[in-house]
Amino acid sequence: MRKTPQVIRGSSPPPPPPPLLVLLLLLLTGVCTDGYKPVVIVHGLFDGPKQFKTLSLYITKVHPGTEVTVVDLYNFLASLKPLWWQVQGFRKAIEPIMKKAPDGIHLLCFSQGGLICRALLSTTPDHNVHSFISLSSPLAGQYGDTSYLKKVFPECMKREVFHFCYNRMGQKLSICDYWNDPHHRSRYLQSNIFLPVLNGDRSHKAMKSWRENFLRVRKLVLIGGPDDGVITPWQSSHFGFYDSNENIVEMRNQEFYRNDTFGLKTLVTRGDVYVCVHSGVQHVEWHSNFTVFRSCMEKWLT
Repeated sequence: MRKTPQVIRGSSPPPPPPPLLVLLLLLLTGVCTDGYKPVVIVHGLFDGPKQFKTLSLYITKVHPGTEVTVVDLYNFLASLKPLWWQVQGFRKAIEPIMKKAPDGIHLLCFSQGGLICRALLSTTPDHNVHSFISLSSPLAGQYGDTSYLKKVFPECMKREVFHFCYNRMGQKLSICDYWNDPHHRSRYLQSNIFLPVLNGDRSHKAMKSWRENFLRVRKLVLIGGPDDGVITPWQSSHFGFYDSNENIVEMRNQEFYRNDTFGLKTLVTRGDVYVCVHSGVQHVEWHSNFTVFRSCMEKWLT
């Protein structure tokens, strides 16, 4: 019998409860006081550790005693550095945490950080990551006129960005490492040195070992929703993406899934992929929305 990812769908979140009520709920749910695996949080584009104080609080209140680390690296404008460069830096920061945790750790990675974590998992043979939670990350790429794009290319429309991104200079900018223009597929495959390699869309000699490394993860949690406003298409957070006519091709119909190039299909077959969909959540709200935390993240952080 073919397994499918467990899908958890949430409607538009209700107005946030009063802070006192949130604190009470957190205290009431924090029953167990020890035994939780460390949680490492990797921020996204133009972010830094301070954006994740609320999420860290949620984790430590619901799971008291949890060691939560928000990696203080490549913050804000430095997050534009090339992704392979960032992967090396984040690995150096996270490996000591893994070595101190014989039972494993959890990775919770937001937006661009989700791609960094994917690459880290694929290129680290001895990682001990239990749950990898990808929080609104452009896992299959990005192609959209958004406020984030305007910060980087203030004068460009999405249809023009490939001119800059798909060359040696453009590949020194993180957003270009996952810019996936569906109208210039051949240029993307030829010139993008990050995402096509990570997805196995472009073959390379390390594909087999990278796949084995990625499959060391126990649970893959994919979180996103239609009102994100930044991840475009929003289905990219669940490995869906545009075809050449900008129609959505869902995860199961993606070539990298059908060919199981990096292990995604195997994870689904194992029953270890969980998809969480929430409407009414904007991109910068995912990591501070208590409803999203309770329904999509809490159970995977034990």
